[in-house]
Amino acid sequence: MVSDMKLLHVGCGINTKANSTDIFSGSEWEETRLDIDENVKPDIVSSITDMSVVEDNSFDAVYSSHNIEHLYAHEVPLALKEFRRVLNDNGIVLIRCPDLETIAQHIVDGNVVDPMYESPAGPVAPIDALFGMRRFIIENEYMAHKVAFNSKLITGTLKQAGFKSVYCLRFIYGAELFTLGSVYEANEDDLDKLLRSHLKSRLGNNW
Repeated sequence: MVSDMKLLHVGCGINTKANSTDIFSGSEWEETRLDIDENVKPDIVSSITDMSVVEDNSFDAVYSSHNIEHLYAHEVPLALKEFRRVLNDNGIVLIRCPDLETIAQHIVDGNVVDPMYESPAGPVAPIDALFGMRRFIIENEYMAHKVAFNSKLITGTLKQAGFKSVYCLRFIYGAELFTLGSVYEANEDDLDKLLRSHLKSRLGNNW
């Protein structure tokens, strides 16, 4: 019997693997939730910049959805190196974060506060995607965004952190980047297929 694949869901907030991807939400994945906020009842209370409580090479995948933008720029490499450290030799990381280029284009076109799209949390304007959701920051200043990425920056930063192969898709409708990094060498076509298989039912044809 094949043992469960181990998923480390970092910066999970209230979410579980059911809110992640088509693949990670499957029964074969054993989820460990990690968050700095003990109020969301994670399995592990920890910052993503120092996950020393997590053993080296102990997970098959790391899923990071909209948390690296809450770090300062100098903290991002620390977090990505931690993601790399806890992954085994066949491991992957899947990171979701705002797409700076799409946001910037809306701003250049004169739209700063009008909604770009509807999210599960409500309408998102360029100013929200860039600096953090204003209505959430009122209650929690840690929800502010401190850094932003385009595909080139997130790809390069992951490679510098030790990921051998990296592939990024831009989801224009949601002003979002989906980036897959692998510990092992992989060609672009294989990473493209893997990433799209994670996202197919959630994104449909809105690429």
